Amino acid sequence: MAKIKKTIKTIKIDADKCNGCRTCEVVCSGFHSEPKYSSINPATSRIRVITHRLKDIWLPVFAGEYTPAECMGRDKYIIDGKEYDECTFCRATCPSRDMFKDPDSGLPLKCDMCEGNESGPLCVEWCLNDVLIYEEREEEVEEEVEVNEMEAGLEALIDKYGYEKLGTAFSRLSQKG
Repeated sequence: MAKIKKTIKTIKIDADKCNGCRTCEVVCSGFHSEPKYSSINPATSRIRVITHRLKDIWLPVFAGEYTPAECMGRDKYIIDGKEYDECTFCRATCPSRDMFKDPDSGLPLKCDMCEGNESGPLCVEWCLNDVLIYEEREEEVEEEVEVNEMEAGLEALIDKYGYEKLGTAFSRLSQKG
């Protein structure tokens, strides 16, 4: 495969500054509602603030790639005297948790950096404490085939229900049209 220059968009998180206001969740869910800003449902947000109020933990986590298998690691980490499990930092949508799945369809969600918004990700723009910092950098990477949202959604449905059941459902739907 050929090497190409690609703009990598990332959001750095300074968790020490987060106070758990969840503004990031609200603006993300509004931006991704259909039509835009027609409803607010943090369950549809591509960012979640993981909280443990008694230990004063507020940790924003973004939705990443879909993975059909859950990980084997269940390690615990202690950072600044606070205990975290491995899933806390994981961005993947996987079978072991529903954190980044659409509540209506069950399809995986992924942060798209508010694609189409001229000023970049709204969670960064609206973050009151500068917890989220948007960065772009050029990187030389291997050229890869991009999986679009529909393909990722179909893969998730196949993993959940099996290829045969999904094929049967498509067959039934095509006969209706």
